[in-house]
Amino acid sequence: MARLLAGAVPNLRVRTLREFPDSPEPVEDGKTFHENALIKARAAAAHTGLWAVADDSGLAVAWLGGRPGVLSARYSGLHGDDRSNNLKVLSEMSGVPEALRGARFVAALAIVEPRPGGREWVVEGECHGVVGYRMRGSGGFGYDSLFLVPELGKSLAELSGAEKDALSHRGRAFAKARALLAGLDLF
Repeated sequence: MARLLAGAVPNLRVRTLREFPDSPEPVEDGKTFHENALIKARAAAAHTGLWAVADDSGLAVAWLGGRPGVLSARYSGLHGDDRSNNLKVLSEMSGVPEALRGARFVAALAIVEPRPGGREWVVEGECHGVVGYRMRGSGGFGYDSLFLVPELGKSLAELSGAEKDALSHRGRAFAKARALLAGLDLF
């Protein structure tokens, strides 16, 4: 996130929650990526007293009725177990023809001003593709190795960081956020 925001606004210093080790872990109980991004950004702004940016993102597979959706990171039952999550999607998609394997990555990015009643924005980005028949590539995380970008013939895990930033859901959301932040009076 820090890399994607770098240079968005002159004199902007991007800090991460690693600098605030006592930050509470908010409960992500929203029903949408939008709601969960706001929950995280509000919690960070309240705890740090600083402007906060947080995202929530995941994979939505048409054949699976939009699942894993907001449960993407914990779809197999264990939070952040990428391999198990990918294997569960592959299992659920077994035998599904390519024409019906459509999917999209969604990222919601919340920006919250650090004061009660402060301003809030949420921007979203999407990347459309298909669920592959196997995992491919070693880059990225989450479902990147399973998500194929048809026009490139590659999975997101096979792309360079710059290629991924240019077309990914998160890259597109951050491009909108950079434009939004550039127009705000932050200081």
